[in-house]
Formats: sequence, structure tokens, C-alpha cells
Amino acid sequence: QVQLVESGGGLVQPGGSLRLSCAASGMVFSNYAMGWYRQAPGKQRELVALITSGGGTNYADSVKGRFAISRDNAKNTVYLQMNSLKPEDTAVYYCSARLFTREYWGQGTQVTVSS
Repeated sequence: QVQLVESGGGLVQPGGSLRLSCAASGMVFSNYAMGWYRQAPGKQRELVALITSGGGTNYADSVKGRFAISRDNAKNTVYLQMNSLKPEDTAVYYCSARLFTREYWGQGTQVTVSS
């Protein structure tokens, strides 16, 4: 049974940093493309960052230069380092795992950027 468990969310002031983690189990982690998505109130879920099984990365334009996705295959964990946070980054952040037609989601972690 595949499980994705996010952690690291919280309340941070504008300009601050947070690091999200997503621990995976029940899967061959290294085979999967891993992604971070977010959903703000009243908005659709959007892709934030993606890392392939080979380590290639892709980012939403809104977070380029501020966020960094990485993975540790030995720990079955994907990370999202978020710097220079803005109020518009406030959302529930979800971890995803994808391999061909298989797709799994975590429960999400709340990130609130506010003074």
C-alpha cells in the first residue's frame, strides 16, 4: 500500500523559508517522478515543482529561483525548499508520485505566509 506523508508546513512571515518533506512507502521510490502541487482557497490545484526519476526538475514560473525540489532515494523522501516566501504562496501543498498510469497523492500540509 503506497503512502505519501508530507510534513514541514506551518506559518511563516513574508520573506521567510520553509522546507517541506514527503516520505514515501510501499513503492519503489526511485522509479517514480515526484511532484509538489498546491491548492489555495477557491483555486485549482497547480503544479509547483517536479523531479523525475533521473533527477531532472521543472518549476512553475511563479516559484522559479525561490523554490528547489530534491530527492533522496536512500530515504524515500522528496523535499521542497521554499525561500523568499510570499503571501501568495499560501496554500495546501500536496506531494504526488507518478509512474506511467499510476498516481498517488499525500494528504497535504498547510503553508501560510503572513505577517
